[in-house]
Amino acid sequence: MAQIYDLLIIGSGPAGMAAAIYAQRAGLKAAVLEKTGISGGQVLTTYEVDNYPGLPEISGFDLSEKFKEHALHLGTEIQTAEVKKVIDQGTTKVLNTDQGCLEARTVLIATGAHHAKLHIPGEEELAGMGVSYCATCDGAFFRNRTAVVVGGGDVAVEDAIFLARFCKKVYLVHRRDSLRAAKLLQEHMLSLSNVEVIWNAEVKKIAGEEQVEQVTLFYNKENREEVLPVDGVFIAVGTIPDTAFVKGLVGQDEKGYLIAGEDCRTSVKGIYAAGDVRTKALRQILTAAADGANAVTSVQEDLLTL
Repeated sequence: MAQIYDLLIIGSGPAGMAAAIYAQRAGLKAAVLEKTGISGGQVLTTYEVDNYPGLPEISGFDLSEKFKEHALHLGTEIQTAEVKKVIDQGTTKVLNTDQGCLEARTVLIATGAHHAKLHIPGEEELAGMGVSYCATCDGAFFRNRTAVVVGGGDVAVEDAIFLARFCKKVYLVHRRDSLRAAKLLQEHMLSLSNVEVIWNAEVKKIAGEEQVEQVTLFYNKENREEVLPVDGVFIAVGTIPDTAFVKGLVGQDEKGYLIAGEDCRTSVKGIYAAGDVRTKALRQILTAAADGANAVTSVQEDLLTL
């Protein structure tokens, strides 16, 4: 640990890269740590992004590359390293990684969250080819087509309502005979003529050659299977924040998200959270990038007194 950084950014998705850009422009000695060596985070799984201002119809991969190119153009240091633990030493923080230890005055956690998966045949193979975990990101691509939403909570019902605006038919598949979603949401969804709920059923398989063509349903009370032709599968069974490495150090909510406001400050002075990893109402590429900018603003203010 020969050098001490002003800021170490953990994660290279939109929040992390936006933070890196703002840190470079602010003249901070900063670096981005990415465990896989491939920048982008969840954005990489999005086939096409059409809600990022100024860049219509860009692929998730290309958008991620643009973020990275911009950061590198400004001189951002990007290291491939997986952070195993963060140690708060007061005026500095030590990051234990699989490549050794690093030290910084401040740390930004921008590790994001991953979507809970069904772990069924076809899910991984057809990801980005009809299998999606974000209706608001990808729903418009299924205009006048048929889609399945899997889940029973608020997000699943909201997804079904959103997709009903574009799709000719939306099926909500739920393994139980009642939904967990808020009553008002349920009533709204059930009032839509092109939405049908399939109760007591589970999606057991997703199939298709180059894109989703059908799903296999298992009716758990009738003990039978059925093949349902569809064009898209939207999986909404929850998200899991990537925060295990700071459990017990930084304040988290009951789901593991880091508790932080719009200024991105956490319960530990000098540690910040940006993007999907923090408690927030809307998790999108644009809001993650905004978090990155806000976080660096907080870092600049706090470095004056740390």
